[in-house]
Amino acid sequence: MSRFCIQATWDDVPHLTQQQKDELWAAIPAHMRDARTKGIPVLGSGRVFPIAEELILCDAMPIPKHWARINGLDFGWDHPFGAVSIAWDRDADVIYVVNTYRAREESSVIHAAAIRPWGKKIPCAWPHDGFQHDKGSGQQLAEQYRDHGLEMLDEHATHEQGGNGVEAGIMEMLERMQTGRLKVFRHLEDWMSEFRLYHRKDGKIVKERDDLMSATRYAIMMKRFASPEPTGPIDRHRAVRDRPRGSAWTA
Repeated sequence: MSRFCIQATWDDVPHLTQQQKDELWAAIPAHMRDARTKGIPVLGSGRVFPIAEELILCDAMPIPKHWARINGLDFGWDHPFGAVSIAWDRDADVIYVVNTYRAREESSVIHAAAIRPWGKKIPCAWPHDGFQHDKGSGQQLAEQYRDHGLEMLDEHATHEQGGNGVEAGIMEMLERMQTGRLKVFRHLEDWMSEFRLYHRKDGKIVKERDDLMSATRYAIMMKRFASPEPTGPIDRHRAVRDRPRGSAWTA
């Protein structure tokens, strides 16, 4: 027996007046509004990012030349390969997700060709499994992408304080969303689809359809290596930068 799901929003309920909708909206916690008004399911023990979509969505815009750029990659074959490009307005300390790419069962040459048009010599952050060797060629995964023209950082993604814990990266993303310092271009529906379904079960993050979420986390973890698009080769060994000054938000 096959099953299917029909998603309904408040707009599909004609008997609700606008006044009733406004009153109901005001009574619903912010992180539950999308589920109650748009029919977006709440899975497991709760969403990883219990944030109303309108808090993070923004219209696409040209990226100022002085904003720092970095890409994040999440390797995959059976599960999709995911890549995200972020732009960091250091003056306001706001990060924008500006490009995404996700594909299953494609080679590194195909993935790299899709990412290169995002910009010249943008540094690429990647996870520790990039040190694994391809079963066919024996070459490291990260090295394959470097050979295909991507500016792969020399080391896998780590936090500035050290380590690569998932929860610490998730917390930084969540805090940025809550304070208006992580924005996503509105047309990136594949990113938003993962965002809506990214959830926990028994307190643990479910590792399914999280490729773009992971790629975003790697990029943010390594934002200290982000830079405006350079005119010459980047120095992948350069020292860790100090945190930006003049943040628009402080704790």
